[in-house]
Amino acid sequence: MNDGPVPPVAARKATSLVTHGDERVDPWYWLREKSDPEVLAHLEAENRYTAGVMAGSEDLQESLYAEMVARVQETDISVPTRKGGWWYYQRTAAGAQYATHCRQTDENGRAAGPEQILFDENIEAVGSDFFSLGAFDVSPDGQLLAYGTDRTGDEVYTLRIRDCATGTDRPDLISDTYYGTAWSRDGSVLFYTRPDAARRPYQVWRHQLGTDPATDELVFQEDDERFFVGVGSTKTDNFLVIGVSSSLTSETRLLSADDPAGDFVVVQPRREGVEYHVAHHRSATGDRLYQWTNENAPNFRLLVAPLVFPSAPSGDSALTVGDGWTLGPWDEVVAHREDVKLDGVDVFAGTLALSERAEASTRIRLLDLATGDDRIVPQDEEVYAAWVGGNPEFDSRVLRYRYTSLVTPPTAYDLDLDTGQRVLLKRQPVLGGYDPADYRTERRWATADDGTRVPISLVARRDRPTGPGPLLLSGYGAYESSREPVFSSFRLSLLDRGFVFALAHVRGGGEMGRPWYEHGKFFEKTNTFTDFIACAESLIADGFTTAEQLVIRGGSAGGLLMGAVTNLRPDLFAAVVAEVPFVDVLTTMLDPSLPLTVHEYEEWGNPNEPAVYDYIKSYSPYDNVGPRDYPRMLVTAGLNDPRVGYWEPAKWVQRLRERGTGNRPIVLRTQLGAGHMGPSGRYDAWRDEAFVYAFIFRALKIHVPTGTDPESGG
Repeated sequence: MNDGPVPPVAARKATSLVTHGDERVDPWYWLREKSDPEVLAHLEAENRYTAGVMAGSEDLQESLYAEMVARVQETDISVPTRKGGWWYYQRTAAGAQYATHCRQTDENGRAAGPEQILFDENIEAVGSDFFSLGAFDVSPDGQLLAYGTDRTGDEVYTLRIRDCATGTDRPDLISDTYYGTAWSRDGSVLFYTRPDAARRPYQVWRHQLGTDPATDELVFQEDDERFFVGVGSTKTDNFLVIGVSSSLTSETRLLSADDPAGDFVVVQPRREGVEYHVAHHRSATGDRLYQWTNENAPNFRLLVAPLVFPSAPSGDSALTVGDGWTLGPWDEVVAHREDVKLDGVDVFAGTLALSERAEASTRIRLLDLATGDDRIVPQDEEVYAAWVGGNPEFDSRVLRYRYTSLVTPPTAYDLDLDTGQRVLLKRQPVLGGYDPADYRTERRWATADDGTRVPISLVARRDRPTGPGPLLLSGYGAYESSREPVFSSFRLSLLDRGFVFALAHVRGGGEMGRPWYEHGKFFEKTNTFTDFIACAESLIADGFTTAEQLVIRGGSAGGLLMGAVTNLRPDLFAAVVAEVPFVDVLTTMLDPSLPLTVHEYEEWGNPNEPAVYDYIKSYSPYDNVGPRDYPRMLVTAGLNDPRVGYWEPAKWVQRLRERGTGNRPIVLRTQLGAGHMGPSGRYDAWRDEAFVYAFIFRALKIHVPTGTDPESGG
């Protein structure tokens, strides 16, 4: 890196923030005023500074980008999925930023007939620097497509309806919608969600096709700001579903898909701390609902209850749920297990596919409904990720599932539910002679300060020399979101130059079941940070790397992790990549007008309570920047980010430079036309990744023979 450029200094305009009698003075609170020209000017100055620091790496970036693209089969097609007499798939073309969504008719169990293009994102994105597709929902009769588009990155969508046969859009145009949609069975009514002023999805609306959207009917509104609302359909297409959920509590409402003018009815009223999800099943012996719930079962258990219609007697113990049907008593199908988390259930006519998690690994268990027998689908590696996906047809006797590992590219399998025979449909091509046998992956365990064993997944070349070398350690640790050991062809640019890549499966995530999450939130949040440090120390102690060769990376809540651990142990890391980092936790969680804040009281706690305030303040990265020798840092932001305000990383960088005692560059790169997820086009995203890798190579002074000498910089 080059120490020559001078970092911009944002004007200090002190704002006093007082809570519970505690005053915090924030000199850069004003940066949140997006409409202030001085804010945009500062972000642009930061981008120029970053470009100046990275000057001389242009050849390196271009070389890495070309290397990444060369491994990708740019013109490709996804494995088709059958639904309602059609096979649906996506195509990509060399040079095209986005996918084209297509389908073909079914003929004797295979895709046949001329290709029908439903939606070409490349055409739709013309004239927009950013383009994202939200809803993409074909009506049950296959005639209409409801789709939502976002052209700024703020995750608010304009919803349109397209005639699939002609490719023309109907006049129905609905603005300010969120992700969820659902069709009535006859395709005459579309349900959709809308966000409130804080961009929380809180309403479900009913739109009668052909009518003015201004006359649409509000069918449900959730006023409790802790809860998000979504709408969808059961796999059987018999019911429309409204899901209402906070981080700790959920509630489900059902409506017959044949009665779209009716009222949604609650399956079970919400009870604080109880989560449940339901799936409808139909058979010759009757209809039933399956429910997986954490009631008296932290890792969830599976229940079933009959749906009884007027033509059959209901019995005294049945619960009246909706006009024309009742719900019988619940029976247990799968009991709670201390060492296995039940993550989800996919229903088939004769089988249940259970998604489970044990010992930091995902697995699929099949339960035969006729015999009660169950079996785990065997996989080929110790460290992997497998999940159920692409099974929209209830009556299918084939399970489609996806598989990957740190050395195995994304793979699609079809598993015959009767014979157990597995068919490989597609493994994502990796061009350039990639051979998985050249790499090794393993699971290791670190020991946290309190004695807890923390899993680490890692990958390296088999011929990597023994002894310490460069290592990239990634982590997240929040929202019960697991960081799976998945393949990345881009990562080969690191591995082939001697890097080890490692994932720290820290508490706060869901890798080890619900208790793993619960011991990394609220008043135990700091376990996330100390777990990550323990993983880093373990990798150093085991001879994989040194502090001078260790780079760490995390985004969003993982960016909070990056900020917290660098405050705690700045000496442990050579460089940090913090992407859209949630670093001003206390100020954000005190502002209920911001997206997500109230909803996330159940994740971080409500700092309007003094004890919570004190605890969050004790680790909030922005509030704890001190006179330390911080590592090199690359920090990113998105101007239109609705999840982590761009001002959080912008303020954090200012404070790091002001209070830090070292002279290592700390740079901020803001996407001025994107949101939380970064650039929307795939080539733009690949260039972004090449930029990050160039930062890492230069930070570690690793020479890449492109004509640019990284050791010439600081």
